[in-house]
Amino acid sequence: MAIIGAILGDIAGSQYEFQRPKNLDWKKCKLFTDNCYFTDDTIMTLATKLAIKNNIPFFDSYKKLGRKYPNVGYGEKFESWLFWNDKEPYNSFGNGSAMRCSYIGEYFNTEKEVIEWATKSAECTHNHPEGIKGAIVTSMCIYMARTGASKTEIFNYAKTQYPMDFYKWSVEYELNKYRDTYRWDVTCQGSVPVAIRCFIESENYESFLRNVFSFYCDMDTLCAIGGAIAEEFYRDTGFNDEKNIKKIFR
Repeated sequence: MAIIGAILGDIAGSQYEFQRPKNLDWKKCKLFTDNCYFTDDTIMTLATKLAIKNNIPFFDSYKKLGRKYPNVGYGEKFESWLFWNDKEPYNSFGNGSAMRCSYIGEYFNTEKEVIEWATKSAECTHNHPEGIKGAIVTSMCIYMARTGASKTEIFNYAKTQYPMDFYKWSVEYELNKYRDTYRWDVTCQGSVPVAIRCFIESENYESFLRNVFSFYCDMDTLCAIGGAIAEEFYRDTGFNDEKNIKKIFR
Protein backbone atom coordinates (compact mmCIF):
# COMPACT_ATOMS: atom_id res chain seq x y z
CA MET A 1 0.00 0.00 0.00
CA ALA A 2 1.45 3.33 -1.08
CA ILE A 3 0.11 5.13 1.96
CA ILE A 4 2.15 2.84 4.23
CA GLY A 5 5.27 3.46 2.17
CA ALA A 6 4.73 7.20 2.44
CA ILE A 7 4.13 7.21 6.20
CA LEU A 8 7.09 4.94 6.98
CA GLY A 9 9.25 7.14 4.76
CA ASP A 10 8.10 10.24 6.60
CA ILE A 11 8.92 8.68 9.97
CA ALA A 12 12.32 7.35 8.87
CA GLY A 13 13.35 10.65 7.30
CA SER A 14 12.14 12.83 10.18
CA GLN A 15 15.26 12.20 12.27
CA TYR A 16 17.52 13.85 9.67
CA GLU A 17 15.26 16.50 8.14
CA PHE A 18 17.18 19.46 9.54
CA GLN A 19 20.15 17.81 11.20
CA ARG A 20 21.72 15.18 9.01
CA PRO A 21 25.22 14.46 10.39
CA LYS A 22 28.02 15.23 7.97
CA ASN A 23 29.58 11.84 8.62
CA LEU A 24 26.33 9.83 8.42
CA ASP A 25 27.03 6.28 7.25
CA TRP A 26 23.92 6.16 5.10
CA LYS A 27 24.64 2.64 3.89
CA LYS A 28 24.61 1.12 7.39
CA CYS A 29 22.88 3.54 9.77
CA LYS A 30 19.66 2.60 11.54
CA LEU A 31 16.62 3.59 9.56
CA PHE A 32 14.42 4.02 12.63
CA THR A 33 15.58 5.36 15.98
CA ASP A 34 14.13 7.03 19.07
CA ASN A 35 14.55 10.34 17.24
CA CYS A 36 11.93 9.41 14.63
CA TYR A 37 8.41 10.79 14.69
CA PHE A 38 5.52 11.39 12.31
CA THR A 39 5.28 14.85 10.75
CA ASP A 40 2.84 16.95 8.75
CA ASP A 41 3.49 14.60 5.82
CA THR A 42 1.72 11.77 7.66
CA ILE A 43 -1.16 13.94 8.88
CA MET A 44 -1.88 15.37 5.44
CA THR A 45 -1.51 11.95 3.81
CA LEU A 46 -4.20 10.63 6.13
CA ALA A 47 -6.30 13.75 5.51
CA THR A 48 -6.23 13.02 1.78
CA LYS A 49 -7.53 9.50 2.42
CA LEU A 50 -10.15 10.88 4.81
CA ALA A 51 -11.42 13.26 2.12
CA ILE A 52 -11.68 10.54 -0.54
CA LYS A 53 -13.22 7.84 1.65
CA ASN A 54 -15.78 10.19 3.19
CA ASN A 55 -16.50 12.21 0.04
CA ILE A 56 -15.68 15.55 1.64
CA PRO A 57 -13.74 18.45 0.11
CA PHE A 58 -9.98 18.30 0.49
CA PHE A 59 -10.12 21.82 1.91
CA ASP A 60 -12.29 20.68 4.82
CA SER A 61 -10.33 17.49 5.44
CA TYR A 62 -6.96 19.23 5.52
CA LYS A 63 -8.24 21.86 7.92
CA LYS A 64 -10.08 19.39 10.14
CA LEU A 65 -7.21 16.96 10.65
CA GLY A 66 -4.49 19.60 10.49
CA ARG A 67 -6.03 21.60 13.32
CA LYS A 68 -6.13 18.47 15.48
CA TYR A 69 -2.36 18.11 15.03
CA PRO A 70 -1.04 21.68 15.07
CA ASN A 71 2.63 21.10 15.94
CA VAL A 72 3.97 18.60 13.45
CA GLY A 73 6.14 20.76 11.21
CA TYR A 74 3.85 22.52 8.75
CA GLY A 75 5.42 25.03 6.41
CA GLU A 76 4.86 28.66 7.36
CA LYS A 77 2.42 29.48 4.55
CA PHE A 78 0.45 26.27 4.94
CA GLU A 79 0.23 26.73 8.70
CA SER A 80 -1.17 30.22 8.19
CA TRP A 81 -3.70 28.86 5.68
CA LEU A 82 -4.59 26.04 8.05
CA PHE A 83 -5.90 28.41 10.69
CA TRP A 84 -7.49 30.96 8.36
CA ASN A 85 -11.21 30.85 7.73
CA ASP A 86 -10.50 32.05 4.20
CA LYS A 87 -10.90 29.26 1.62
CA GLU A 88 -8.58 30.74 -1.02
CA PRO A 89 -5.44 28.84 -2.12
CA TYR A 90 -2.12 30.66 -1.93
CA ASN A 91 -0.41 29.76 -5.21
CA SER A 92 2.17 27.48 -3.62
CA PHE A 93 4.54 25.17 -5.48
CA GLY A 94 5.96 23.69 -2.30
CA ASN A 95 6.40 19.94 -2.01
CA GLY A 96 3.44 19.64 0.36
CA SER A 97 1.12 18.87 -2.53
CA ALA A 98 3.26 15.89 -3.52
CA MET A 99 3.88 14.37 -0.11
CA ARG A 100 0.18 13.99 0.72
CA CYS A 101 -1.19 12.32 -2.43
CA SER A 102 -0.07 8.67 -2.06
CA TYR A 103 -3.59 7.37 -1.48
CA ILE A 104 -4.70 8.77 -4.84
CA GLY A 105 -2.25 6.62 -6.79
CA GLU A 106 -3.15 3.67 -4.59
CA TYR A 107 -6.93 4.00 -4.76
CA PHE A 108 -8.02 5.07 -8.25
CA ASN A 109 -8.00 2.72 -11.21
CA THR A 110 -7.61 4.90 -14.29
CA GLU A 111 -5.08 7.54 -15.31
CA LYS A 112 -7.92 10.00 -15.83
CA GLU A 113 -9.13 9.58 -12.24
CA VAL A 114 -5.63 9.78 -10.82
CA ILE A 115 -4.91 13.06 -12.64
CA GLU A 116 -8.32 14.50 -11.77
CA TRP A 117 -8.09 13.74 -8.07
CA ALA A 118 -4.42 14.68 -7.76
CA THR A 119 -5.32 18.06 -9.23
CA LYS A 120 -8.19 18.48 -6.77
CA SER A 121 -5.99 17.52 -3.84
CA ALA A 122 -3.37 20.12 -4.79
CA GLU A 123 -5.33 23.11 -6.00
CA CYS A 124 -7.09 23.96 -2.74
CA THR A 125 -3.71 25.19 -1.47
CA HIS A 126 -0.96 24.55 -4.05
CA ASN A 127 -2.65 26.00 -7.12
CA HIS A 128 0.58 27.07 -8.82
CA PRO A 129 1.14 24.92 -11.96
CA GLU A 130 4.24 23.35 -10.42
CA GLY A 131 2.36 22.55 -7.23
CA ILE A 132 -0.34 20.79 -9.20
CA LYS A 133 2.23 19.02 -11.39
CA GLY A 134 4.04 17.69 -8.33
CA ALA A 135 0.87 16.03 -7.08
CA ILE A 136 -0.02 14.63 -10.50
CA VAL A 137 3.43 13.21 -11.26
CA THR A 138 3.76 11.62 -7.82
CA SER A 139 0.28 10.09 -8.01
CA MET A 140 0.85 8.84 -11.55
CA CYS A 141 4.18 7.20 -10.66
CA ILE A 142 2.48 5.43 -7.74
CA TYR A 143 -0.36 4.33 -10.01
CA MET A 144 2.08 3.09 -12.65
CA ALA A 145 4.07 1.13 -10.06
CA ARG A 146 0.87 -0.41 -8.70
CA THR A 147 -0.39 -1.44 -12.11
CA GLY A 148 2.78 -3.19 -13.25
CA ALA A 149 4.84 -0.55 -15.03
CA SER A 150 8.58 -1.12 -15.23
CA LYS A 151 11.15 1.27 -13.82
CA THR A 152 11.99 2.27 -17.37
CA GLU A 153 8.38 3.21 -18.03
CA ILE A 154 8.13 5.17 -14.79
CA PHE A 155 11.43 6.91 -15.54
CA ASN A 156 10.38 7.81 -19.08
CA TYR A 157 7.12 9.29 -17.82
CA ALA A 158 8.88 11.33 -15.13
CA LYS A 159 11.49 12.47 -17.67
CA THR A 160 8.79 13.98 -19.86
CA GLN A 161 7.52 15.94 -16.85
CA TYR A 162 10.90 17.05 -15.49
CA PRO A 163 13.36 17.16 -18.41
CA MET A 164 16.88 18.39 -17.72
CA ASP A 165 16.54 21.08 -20.39
CA PHE A 166 13.99 22.92 -18.26
CA TYR A 167 14.57 21.81 -14.65
CA LYS A 168 17.59 22.30 -12.44
CA TRP A 169 16.89 18.99 -10.72
CA SER A 170 15.71 16.48 -13.29
CA VAL A 171 14.98 12.81 -12.82
CA GLU A 172 17.54 12.31 -15.59
CA TYR A 173 20.43 13.15 -13.26
CA GLU A 174 22.09 10.26 -11.44
CA LEU A 175 22.25 10.25 -7.65
CA ASN A 176 25.99 10.87 -7.71
CA LYS A 177 25.25 14.32 -9.10
CA TYR A 178 22.74 15.02 -6.35
CA ARG A 179 25.20 13.89 -3.70
CA ASP A 180 27.76 16.35 -4.99
CA THR A 181 25.61 19.37 -5.85
CA TYR A 182 22.08 19.17 -4.44
CA ARG A 183 20.94 21.77 -1.92
CA TRP A 184 17.97 21.55 0.46
CA ASP A 185 14.88 22.39 -1.60
CA VAL A 186 11.23 22.37 -0.50
CA THR A 187 9.66 23.03 -3.93
CA CYS A 188 7.86 20.37 -5.93
CA GLN A 189 10.26 20.78 -8.84
CA GLY A 190 13.21 20.44 -6.47
CA SER A 191 11.82 17.42 -4.62
CA VAL A 192 9.62 15.21 -6.78
CA PRO A 193 12.14 14.34 -9.54
CA VAL A 194 14.86 13.76 -6.93
CA ALA A 195 12.65 11.42 -4.90
CA ILE A 196 11.76 9.52 -8.07
CA ARG A 197 15.45 9.18 -8.95
CA CYS A 198 16.11 7.74 -5.49
CA PHE A 199 13.49 5.12 -6.29
CA ILE A 200 14.85 4.44 -9.80
CA GLU A 201 18.30 3.64 -8.40
CA SER A 202 16.97 1.49 -5.55
CA GLU A 203 16.79 -2.28 -5.25
CA ASN A 204 14.11 -2.48 -2.56
CA TYR A 205 12.29 -0.21 -0.13
CA GLU A 206 15.20 -0.08 2.30
CA SER A 207 17.73 0.88 -0.36
CA PHE A 208 15.37 3.62 -1.52
CA LEU A 209 15.41 5.13 1.97
CA ARG A 210 19.19 4.87 2.09
CA ASN A 211 19.44 6.66 -1.24
CA VAL A 212 17.55 9.59 0.25
CA PHE A 213 19.72 9.45 3.37
CA SER A 214 22.80 9.82 1.17
CA PHE A 215 22.52 13.59 0.66
CA TYR A 216 21.19 16.72 2.33
CA CYS A 217 17.53 17.28 1.51
CA ASP A 218 14.03 17.75 2.91
CA MET A 219 14.45 14.18 4.00
CA ASP A 220 11.11 13.22 5.51
CA THR A 221 9.24 14.60 2.51
CA LEU A 222 11.43 12.98 -0.14
CA CYS A 223 11.13 9.70 1.77
CA ALA A 224 7.35 10.08 1.81
CA ILE A 225 7.08 10.95 -1.89
CA GLY A 226 9.35 8.20 -3.19
CA GLY A 227 8.44 5.76 -0.43
CA ALA A 228 4.92 5.49 -1.79
CA ILE A 229 6.26 4.62 -5.25
CA ALA A 230 8.78 2.15 -3.85
CA GLU A 231 6.20 0.33 -1.73
CA GLU A 232 3.85 -0.16 -4.68
CA PHE A 233 6.68 -1.27 -6.98
CA TYR A 234 8.38 -3.70 -4.57
CA ARG A 235 5.08 -4.74 -2.96
CA ASP A 236 6.47 -4.48 0.57
CA THR A 237 8.54 -2.28 2.85
CA GLY A 238 10.51 -4.94 4.71
CA PHE A 239 8.09 -5.00 7.61
CA ASN A 240 6.28 -8.14 6.58
CA ASP A 241 8.44 -10.72 8.35
CA GLU A 242 10.66 -10.95 11.41
CA LYS A 243 13.91 -11.32 9.46
CA ASN A 244 13.44 -8.07 7.55
CA ILE A 245 12.30 -6.20 10.65
CA LYS A 246 15.53 -7.11 12.43
CA LYS A 247 17.54 -6.06 9.35
CA ILE A 248 15.99 -2.59 9.20
CA PHE A 249 16.32 -1.95 12.94
CA ARG A 250 19.85 -3.29 13.23
